[in-house]
Amino acid sequence: MVTFYRKLPKFNYLAPKTIDEALSSLSQYKGRAKVIAGGTDVLPKLKRREIKAPEYIIDLKGIRDLDYIEYDDSSGLSLGALATIHAVETSPIIQEKFSVLFHAAESMASPQVRNRGTIAGNICNAVPSADTAPALLTLEARLRLVNQRGERIVNIEDFFTGPNETCLTDEEILQEIQVSNLPPHSRGRYLKLTPRRSMDLAMVGVAVVVVADDGICSDIRIALGAVAPTPIRARQAENIVRGQKLSGELIERAAWRAAEECRPISDHRASAEYRREMVKVLTKRAINQAISYSR
Repeated sequence: MVTFYRKLPKFNYLAPKTIDEALSSLSQYKGRAKVIAGGTDVLPKLKRREIKAPEYIIDLKGIRDLDYIEYDDSSGLSLGALATIHAVETSPIIQEKFSVLFHAAESMASPQVRNRGTIAGNICNAVPSADTAPALLTLEARLRLVNQRGERIVNIEDFFTGPNETCLTDEEILQEIQVSNLPPHSRGRYLKLTPRRSMDLAMVGVAVVVVADDGICSDIRIALGAVAPTPIRARQAENIVRGQKLSGELIERAAWRAAEECRPISDHRASAEYRREMVKVLTKRAINQAISYSR
């Protein structure tokens, strides 16, 4: 029998106004504190007792300097830790130049969650089914992690270390997501399989970025979610298409290879066999839609 708890467990709540204040608290209470941005993942888990309550919750929501979406023609896109899913979904520059991230954001949860939740929080939660993770993998995003002693830049592919696990240390905060400009003739698509149109986690998620001109694919990036312990790139499938003239047969071969590269599990939502089959279907569909959208 499952028991649902409606009250949050007790913890000390901290609301810093600057990033330095947040980092100081995180260092002071090292190992005893948890950072939240929107809190849409952490707080429900605390209510359901799925995770142990930390002694301190450090809420970043009051740090206005972290709430931004910036774009530069030379350096590309920068998302602050408090950039909400809704802000990404409605950003004209993201819709135009980073469409795979737009599609991932618009597919998520409910309007209430998208208005509160953040892109940074979605990837820091590190569930294998996180919608923005495959999209950011295809964009080859870089993450700026900061602590009191300095900062480091981590490629997003190295960020996820296991289910619900990242390379973040107890004293670090993900301050910024950085994405370089894509080459000309690039378009992206994110598709996911869920029992319902909204509010459900992805049983399978596929993100694709295709760079194609005159029917020749100069580059392609394929990323999969919910079918391995972490979101992954399907590099063998990419190699089948890259540098080739696009055709239905070629895309079919790549979709089959993507299905072979994933490592799904069977659970109450779907069997491993069904997930693998849906990787094939969604990969083929995402590539075709990206190509069609780019014309």
